[in-house]
Amino acid sequence: MITNTELNNQGNVFPGKLTSFDHTVDTLMFSTDNGVILQLQVLRDSVLRFRYGVGGKMEDDFSYAIDHSGNRGYNKLEVSEHKDYYEVQTSKVLCRISKADLRSRIFDIDGKIICEDELGFHYEESYQYGGEIVKMSKKAQPGESYYGLGDKPADMNMRAKRFELWGTDQYAFGKQTDPLYKNVPFYVGLQNKTAYGIFFDNTFRSYFDFAHERHHVTSFWAQGGSMDYYFIYGPDVNSVVSGYTELTGKPELPPLWALGYHQCKWSYYPESNVREIAAKFRELQIPCDAIYLDIDYMDGFRCFTWDNDKFPDPTKMISDLREDGFKTIAIIDPGIKVDPDYSVYQEAMDNDYFCKRADGPYMKGKVWPGQCYFPDYTNPEVREWWAGLFKGLIADNGLSGIWNDMNEPAVMEVPNKTFPDDVRHDYDGHPCSHRKAHNIYGMQMARATYEGVKKFIYPKRPFVITRSAYSGTQRYTSSWFGDNVATWEHLSIANIQAQRMALSGMSFAGSDIGGFAEQPTGELFARWIALGVFHPFCRVHSSGDHGDQEPWTFDENVTNITRKFVELRYKLLPYLYTTFWQYAEEGTPMLKSLVIYDQEDAQTHYRNDEFIFGDQILVCPVLEPNAKGRRMYIPRGEWYNYWTRETITGGREEWVDADIDSIPLFVKSGSIIPRYPVMQYVGEKKIEFLTLDVYYTIGKEKSIVYEDANDGYDYKKGRFSLRNLKFKGSEKEMVISQYKDGKFKTEYETLRFNFIGLPFEIDYVEVDNAKIPLEELKYDVKTQTMYIHKEFSELHVVGK
Repeated sequence: MITNTELNNQGNVFPGKLTSFDHTVDTLMFSTDNGVILQLQVLRDSVLRFRYGVGGKMEDDFSYAIDHSGNRGYNKLEVSEHKDYYEVQTSKVLCRISKADLRSRIFDIDGKIICEDELGFHYEESYQYGGEIVKMSKKAQPGESYYGLGDKPADMNMRAKRFELWGTDQYAFGKQTDPLYKNVPFYVGLQNKTAYGIFFDNTFRSYFDFAHERHHVTSFWAQGGSMDYYFIYGPDVNSVVSGYTELTGKPELPPLWALGYHQCKWSYYPESNVREIAAKFRELQIPCDAIYLDIDYMDGFRCFTWDNDKFPDPTKMISDLREDGFKTIAIIDPGIKVDPDYSVYQEAMDNDYFCKRADGPYMKGKVWPGQCYFPDYTNPEVREWWAGLFKGLIADNGLSGIWNDMNEPAVMEVPNKTFPDDVRHDYDGHPCSHRKAHNIYGMQMARATYEGVKKFIYPKRPFVITRSAYSGTQRYTSSWFGDNVATWEHLSIANIQAQRMALSGMSFAGSDIGGFAEQPTGELFARWIALGVFHPFCRVHSSGDHGDQEPWTFDENVTNITRKFVELRYKLLPYLYTTFWQYAEEGTPMLKSLVIYDQEDAQTHYRNDEFIFGDQILVCPVLEPNAKGRRMYIPRGEWYNYWTRETITGGREEWVDADIDSIPLFVKSGSIIPRYPVMQYVGEKKIEFLTLDVYYTIGKEKSIVYEDANDGYDYKKGRFSLRNLKFKGSEKEMVISQYKDGKFKTEYETLRFNFIGLPFEIDYVEVDNAKIPLEELKYDVKTQTMYIHKEFSELHVVGK
């Protein structure tokens, strides 16, 4: 592995002196006397792209990560020449490019340094493979913190750490295991209360060093390709993540059922076992929306087939499960069994769709079916073929979603766990070796799967889950964190990974609740379910090797605790769905580490455990056995304890009671939180009223509630309901005003207000300036609830 010390070796080439400059619209070209080229492109006022070429030429401009439908354009672009540098100014930042060596310095418009090159761009020739090893080093400012890089199982703040990006099947990984399944070369830097992001769009094996080897230097480098990175200005962390997600693509809304509780195991078979599991959920009244089929549903692990002995009539089984409110999701891996009697294999052979070695033979590797060949998903023709294969599973059999696994790609019984470097790929018309394609192989498989599921499930919305991913994969799928272990350490890792993934633009993610490998105790499972219901993707999954892991596997107390927390998730579905809509619209993370929530509070910069679910709910899991509570950091502001309804002022650490059936949970004062009634599955009952929990405060707060048909695409035609709610409270009164947007008519007409922390006795209520008798509102003094049977613009509550 290349070390930072080697950055100073004589083999490195640095840009020479500037010899020419050109400015065309949004792009500036700088050329030097030793053939280094810098193309600086202004995508937005806050987004600059730095792309370097060597030998007087630029590589082809192609990326799987960038979403070209994203917002582009700027309000201001001025370029000026000075004695030693060129200055590029937008309405947000100033960028100076040195004439001596192309090193860059970026300032905010007040002249405060945000990000500056140390050695800057440099490279060395790769004598083993050809091309260049490209490198970039930047100054690490005193006190600067770093966050991101996807699913890394390390502390949130990456200062003084080094990481590698090379998608790897890491069964039973541990804390600090690196590399892992996903490849997200994006990080956020935070210094002097100002945040920025760097996205290094290079798919080769790459490395990030955050002041690990040299305390004043942060660097990133790759073993091939070009130095192509994007600078994204905040100044707040949330805006950086939003800007990155805008750049690499925002997701579509999933169907609402995909945000419910999912149950999975390796493996539920035969059919009678699947039906038994489903029946038990309904018998015990534990809500559940999806059941998964692992590799054993297939005929000899051949993808797109069924084992007719285990599943004699899968279409009827799936239909019956759907009648009882269960969606069925099945696994599909990339390895295609070498079998001339297997139609999928034969089609791919006939059309030359499999990956090949450099000298011509097909890439052969052992996976679950035995010896397999592997489709080249970087070939658009192969992706189209692969998408078409889902007609049987989706359109004919009735599956509701597909689960992609083993797509790092993973290969068994070989030292490097994956393809050899010499495997060739089409790369959408830019032929390359596996060195370049490895980190996006899983992404392109997930893309092809998504396109197939979307085509055949239309007019409903697709649901796909993937294990391996590269930046931009959020456009196509959700993901989980891979093969974890049933330990307390892994409960902590899951908490960090979910936050880190959300900060890396991939919010729709979660862990195998309870742990995939080994068997959790009832206490660990209870604590994990309490955390897992607050992750955007919520699925229990286990290997089955050490016993079952359904909610009823443990004692009755654990079963009841599981039901309690799953019911809480279903109550909060409108809040979670609204949060997803914000993510899909604005690119904002669904889970917010405390540093995102309040970066100006230095206490948040190294916090790992606490996070904000959406915008207004604070969660902190209990991560140790035999605990009756824990110390946690309460962010600044006023918060309500969800369970006791007591208020607390934040900005400090506090002990919070949380027995086995509880989790430290707080709601920001002034919030209006929407709730649905408990259902056993999404759509089970007609919603007769929407509950709005109003957490009183003296002051102002904004909340929103987004709803639509919960599936389909009518919302894109304006058929949605968006409630913009404003709360204003004083000592003796409160006003809730509402502006409603969208053409969707909800199935309920009644709003049930639940006032929490109201310090006064209500004298009268006005709805749109008309006094309404409390009896007509069915006001209950004890519970402080009332019902309004029509839409309103302003609700005015006055105390005695």
